[in-house]
Amino acid sequence: MWNAFFQAADYQAIKPEILVTVFGLAILLLDFLVEKREKYLNAVAALIGLGFAAYQLAWFWRRFAGEAPYVGFDGRFTLDTFAIYLKLIIVLATALVVMISAKYLEIEDAHYGEYYALVLFSAVGMMFLASGTDLIVLFIALELMALCEYVLTGFLRGNRRSNEAAVKFFLLGAFSSGLLLYGMSLLYGIGGSTKLAEIAARLSQRPSTDPLSWVAMVTLLAGLFFKIAAVPFHQWTPDAYEGAPTSITAFISVGPKVASFAILLRILFACIRPLNVEWQALMIGVAIATMTLGNLAAITQTNVKRFFGYSTISHVGYLLLGVIAAADTASPGNRDGLTAVIIYLLVYAFMNLGAFAVIIMMRRRDLIGDEIDDLSGLMARAPGPAVLMLIFLLSLAGVPPTAGFIGKYWIFYSLIETRHYGLALLAVAYAVVALYYYFRIVVAMFMKKAPDTIPLATSPGLTVALAVTLSATLIIGLYPQPFIVWAQKAAQPFFS
Repeated sequence: MWNAFFQAADYQAIKPEILVTVFGLAILLLDFLVEKREKYLNAVAALIGLGFAAYQLAWFWRRFAGEAPYVGFDGRFTLDTFAIYLKLIIVLATALVVMISAKYLEIEDAHYGEYYALVLFSAVGMMFLASGTDLIVLFIALELMALCEYVLTGFLRGNRRSNEAAVKFFLLGAFSSGLLLYGMSLLYGIGGSTKLAEIAARLSQRPSTDPLSWVAMVTLLAGLFFKIAAVPFHQWTPDAYEGAPTSITAFISVGPKVASFAILLRILFACIRPLNVEWQALMIGVAIATMTLGNLAAITQTNVKRFFGYSTISHVGYLLLGVIAAADTASPGNRDGLTAVIIYLLVYAFMNLGAFAVIIMMRRRDLIGDEIDDLSGLMARAPGPAVLMLIFLLSLAGVPPTAGFIGKYWIFYSLIETRHYGLALLAVAYAVVALYYYFRIVVAMFMKKAPDTIPLATSPGLTVALAVTLSATLIIGLYPQPFIVWAQKAAQPFFS
């Protein structure tokens, strides 16, 4: 038994996670050795660690893209194209957050090494979520990610809003973890194992009307819906987004969403797949409610961070539509549903982080910069950032030729292929609503008078992050074919 846990190949498979962990620990030591004016070296160390992890993941992609996945740790960890693809998104998103954080922490006078260490440790949890195929592994990884998020949300200890947001986030998160763990315990009772494949085999032997299976499915999904910010478990999102440091708002809007959808997809398609008809019906109701509340609530927001909180909820609704299409095993279009989710996660990471990078540029000592009115006259003050924000908002709204259009197109396409015509029409209607509320910011930037002419904050990290997010948003929109092919390869393990 123990030999299964001490094979060299197993530890080779988790080399990216080990690298990120080691650099996170090293930053805690480095922070004591550098002067206050050299705290940017913590960010540099974090980027180096993430760079090594990204290189290793790229090597894994070349190694496993056309071959069977590697299953290690006695079937509790799987390294397949799905896991590698999502890990690459997580690592890249984390690197972009590190780049935009240095200047923000300098302005807030909170440039501490533990910030970067917590970001890296959270990323480690996210990466294990992408590969975990065991309930215990998934739960521990999920809590590692979540606990780091709670601390980072309240990182500005002297800020009352930050502290309040962290407490709310923690309390609601603890409740959702209880629901999730209860569902997992029921699945363990049903399957006699914590491995997803063995639970799926036992579930397939039980009738679809089995009440215990239903309770396990509902409680498990309730816990996961909290993690992805789906209605009715979305309440923490606007408060956490508003109160958290802006760089952390950017982080929790992207990285944990990718990781949470990774565990959601693993659970749905590798564990409770025998109940796909039942959870698909539940998912339809949740997706409609999530899109409706997210889009309608965003219209009334005046705080940019709360605005993006509800915007995130609406995007989660679109992602759930792709999951619904993927569950339709009677149609060959279900593969495109999963491909749509994977593409959407990629493009959402770039366009959302790009928008938050511009918001961080607004921050200065006398201005928080998180109200829509703070963006007034941005075109007159700083034409470059204004145009960048316009592109990111157009992408979030799904306007061609941006990456966001490709993401929404694939969602619509998968729904039509699987004959969910009503959901497709509803999604298109809410895309029009989204165009309206995103253009509220555009109107403020281009049509209103600037309150002052003070230059925006900038730094090499912010500049690089904006360049990367802009390039990805336009390149994926103009030439999506390679990214579609990679997403299709990432979805392959669920259909082989």
